[in-house]
Amino acid sequence: MKAAVLRQPGTPLSIEEVAIGKPGPREVLIRTRAVGLCHSDLHFIEGAYPWPMPVILGHEAAGVVEQVGSEVRSVKPGDHVVTCLSAFCGHCPHCVSGHLSLCVSPETKRGKHDEPRLSEVTSLKPVNQFMNLSAFAEQMLVHENACVAIRRDMPLDRAAVLGCAVITGTGAVFNTAQVRPGETVAVIGCGGIGLSTLNGAALAGAGRIIAIDRLDSKLELAKTFGATDVINAADGDAVQQVLELTRGGVQHAFECIGLKQTAEQAFAMLARGGSATVIGMIKPGVKLELSGLDFLAERRIQGSFMGSNRFPVDLPRLVDFYLQGRLKLDELISQRIGLEQINQGFDELRRGELARSVIVFDQ
Repeated sequence: MKAAVLRQPGTPLSIEEVAIGKPGPREVLIRTRAVGLCHSDLHFIEGAYPWPMPVILGHEAAGVVEQVGSEVRSVKPGDHVVTCLSAFCGHCPHCVSGHLSLCVSPETKRGKHDEPRLSEVTSLKPVNQFMNLSAFAEQMLVHENACVAIRRDMPLDRAAVLGCAVITGTGAVFNTAQVRPGETVAVIGCGGIGLSTLNGAALAGAGRIIAIDRLDSKLELAKTFGATDVINAADGDAVQQVLELTRGGVQHAFECIGLKQTAEQAFAMLARGGSATVIGMIKPGVKLELSGLDFLAERRIQGSFMGSNRFPVDLPRLVDFYLQGRLKLDELISQRIGLEQINQGFDELRRGELARSVIVFDQ
């Protein structure tokens, strides 16, 4: 199969032929139909986060099941599926207490003495799988608890972005922060995850939804996703503008970029009793500086990984929201490209001008 392989951080991905194994027990072979380009992939491409090389990145995908291994019960050949990187075992303390996204069981991967799922065609040396998925490829071989079947009337290019950007943003609203109707929300960063967070806040019934970014084009787009107010952070102190707009701060602030400054701003713009949720990936070693006095007013700061999702339940609901016209996915996808254009797509992602690029594979 063709795949985009990263061999060294800071270098372009190369399109190569890669061998993929047959499904073992509880494994599923998927024909990839579409995969989104996510800023998280870019962190690994640039070496901000380490990963064993060579590796096939990509984690926001949808496709069609081709084969299943023994013991697979949740999907069957022909099913349309969305993948999710937070694969779960189903029986560890995190899973049985309903926190599937926190599962770190090794059961969802093959053991080090097993045949690798991915390998080089000529040398047969292993190619590392990324986050249980490796979706920048024509096929994926995954644990059954890394995918979920969806309705067949759902377009797969739009279904792909549900698996990371949308479930991360909406899940942070619904599951992590548990926004209630009428509450005030600020979202810092209007990329794919930020726009999905805005959409989630609107679905949750938030009363005032403030979008913050440095590009007017993204702020205009934010209005279609539910923003009631927009602030261009290039025009002055974003925190002060939020405090003035809301007469004292918001009840929920979501940081969707992954920077020290914006995480600290999210906390600073809270009302008394408010909570800041950091969704963005802050680089290793970076420390936040917060005023200890603010904690006396019961302000909180927390992280959110993949929207604290229970994706076998959450993803089909998101599909329903889209097909009902309540979830904005058409507007989220800025362009569709081929696998050969992947490096160009990441160059555009670096510039921060697009919401989401999606690779669509030939049918």
